[in-house]
Amino acid sequence: MNKHTLIQNDFPRYLDQFLNYHLTVIHNCSHHTFASYCDTFTQLLEFMRDQEGITAEKLQLVDFNKATIERFLSHIEEKRRCKTSTRNVRLAALHSFFRYLQYDHPEFLRQWAAILAIPYKKTAGRVVSFLNVDGMKLLLSLPDQQTTIGRRDLALLSLMYATGCRVQELCDLTSSSLRFSNPPLITIIGKGRKPRIVPLRDDQLLIMKQYMQEHERFDLSNNASPLFPNRQQQRLTRQAVSKILEKYIIQARNISPDLIPEKFSCHCIRHSLAIHLLQAGVNLIYIRDILGHASIKTTEIYARVLSKQKFEALEKAYPHLAQGQQLEPFWKKDKGVLAWLNSFKYNNK
Repeated sequence: MNKHTLIQNDFPRYLDQFLNYHLTVIHNCSHHTFASYCDTFTQLLEFMRDQEGITAEKLQLVDFNKATIERFLSHIEEKRRCKTSTRNVRLAALHSFFRYLQYDHPEFLRQWAAILAIPYKKTAGRVVSFLNVDGMKLLLSLPDQQTTIGRRDLALLSLMYATGCRVQELCDLTSSSLRFSNPPLITIIGKGRKPRIVPLRDDQLLIMKQYMQEHERFDLSNNASPLFPNRQQQRLTRQAVSKILEKYIIQARNISPDLIPEKFSCHCIRHSLAIHLLQAGVNLIYIRDILGHASIKTTEIYARVLSKQKFEALEKAYPHLAQGQQLEPFWKKDKGVLAWLNSFKYNNK
């Protein structure tokens, strides 16, 4: 590759255009995506400085080739102890950047194509951890309704379960996200800033009304304010929400350890809702829309979880019949689950 073809120190210029115009203006990426891309290039610049001996101000586009990027990916896995999934996220950001360069420098299409051909690594199958209905009922019974914090925590945790929202989606909710007129709805801004509308059940509606009245969230001046603010009236962080959940998970595990999985995070509440809806006979298409999945293939993981559980149960009960048999998924409406979902009420202790 002829280094004189490109202007000297062109990498900073193209990186600036990519981050501050291509991503933010053309693709209107979220600030979370932008931050992830910045993390990738920060680590790449550190690698080029410490391992390749080229400082950021001297970097040129021609300093990057397939071998360089492969060394960087190996470095973050071996030295930074990044998981395979994180390695794939970094590679996706780099792919996006070099795909962008193809249009400005088609003469180096072969060079960029070599980088774009670097494959993603296969990751281990995801383990879906969730609470059964009794476990969720126990968790939601723990916030002390005699305290302001306890009432806030019930509103927060129950809303996560009622809507299946991701933890960042919860943090981003504002008072105007909820609509209390008939039918009551909540608008959630998901990945890629895609909005989705989820209906609210009567029990959840009552919880949210009481929470918003107590915290003056109905005041028009708070319309754009965080629905769940911290003491500084700023958005709660994902870490703060995780700590709230962890407090009650510990309590629940002490009360009934058999109901609480060893590992349980905020995302597992989302898993729990999906599993409960499937058990209640709700179609996968509706579950996909509630969770905001881009593809039904993502939602199908919950069907496979239940199929596996049913096979294992049958195998234990009828080992001579289950051997060599492959069970087809079968969804049967569980009236007990539906009854509980519809009857959960807000109770002051």
